[in-house]
Amino acid sequence: MAGKNKSRDRWRPATQLVHEGTLRSQFGETSEAVFLNSGYVYENAEEAEARFKGETDGYVYSRYANPTVSMFEQRMCALEGAEAARGTASGMAAVAASLLCQLKAGDHVVASRALFGSCLYIVEDLLPRYGITSTLVDGGNLGGWEAAVTPNTKAFFFETPTNPVLDLVDIGAVAKIAKGCGALTIVDNVFATPLGQKPLALGADIVVYSATKHIDGQGRCLGGVVLGPQEFIDETLHTFLKHTGPSLSPFNAWVLLKGLETLPLRVARHCESAARIADFLADNPAVTRVHYPGRADHPQHDIAKKQMAFGGPLVALEVGSRKEDAFAVLNALEIVRISNNLGDAKSLATHPATTTHQRLSPEARAELGIFDNTIRISIGLEDAGDLEADLEQALATLT
Repeated sequence: MAGKNKSRDRWRPATQLVHEGTLRSQFGETSEAVFLNSGYVYENAEEAEARFKGETDGYVYSRYANPTVSMFEQRMCALEGAEAARGTASGMAAVAASLLCQLKAGDHVVASRALFGSCLYIVEDLLPRYGITSTLVDGGNLGGWEAAVTPNTKAFFFETPTNPVLDLVDIGAVAKIAKGCGALTIVDNVFATPLGQKPLALGADIVVYSATKHIDGQGRCLGGVVLGPQEFIDETLHTFLKHTGPSLSPFNAWVLLKGLETLPLRVARHCESAARIADFLADNPAVTRVHYPGRADHPQHDIAKKQMAFGGPLVALEVGSRKEDAFAVLNALEIVRISNNLGDAKSLATHPATTTHQRLSPEARAELGIFDNTIRISIGLEDAGDLEADLEQALATLT
């Protein structure tokens, strides 16, 4: 097992993402094995009893834990600097579980109003069904977070950068407010990637990912992960997952392990190209605004410099003034494909107002900076020059 290497504490991320957590069977396989099984056998009844009581180590049922899933969890812990982690069936399963596992009727959540549509559904629609109230605030306004706290506030939840226009939340400052009232801070770190931002090191308690995105990075499978303190993961979260069942498939965990091996290479290319594309778009007369945290004209660029290692792999822009203008550009693209997914090897563009955030009213979208002419682009691994040429010819439909 790679974890027995005495020098592992000095490993850098690229090495961790190839070797950390590897569990080899008696066959000594090079690549991680896929333990695609649901149950496990015991030598005798006494061993089964001890295993169920937690008196001996070992696996009981793959809804609870699985060797391939464990390798993925350990590798994510090494990357994130977390004490423990649990894989989930999808990113939304991770978000829902991180909240529902710890909250009960009468509790209160403070969340940024700039949330992905499904996350907003959980906070605004699902939690109230169980008697859990919430307050939505402007994530960039620290006074708003402080004012929203009540005696029964138990969790702060936000994403940064936000979907889709890449607004930022000061993780350290908000986490400090949460600690002051005894609440846990949960950060959705998908857009920054685990290489670009370290929420736990900045003061957050829990970090969640849709591993479907850059961790897989090639549009192959769904997956999610929740990382945080050992006690929270092992006691609060594990019990919830064990009994509600949003478990990560061992095969998907194996695919995600393969994705982690190349994550540093891919993310570096994504972000290098995204920074170049953002500058290119800013000079195009058909583009009325570019949103990219790595640019000095981003209104929260100072926060980006403080908590992000790079500007990120996504760019948002506004073209023309109408939905028809955005649609014309999207429909003219030849390399960049229209898709609501992101974090793929292929560059993908979407129209948030009619897809990911369509359930919001026009007024609510406008409050978040999402307009009918807004486009979000997830920059892929294609040649950056080819992407610029594709975007230029598509934008020419407006000029």
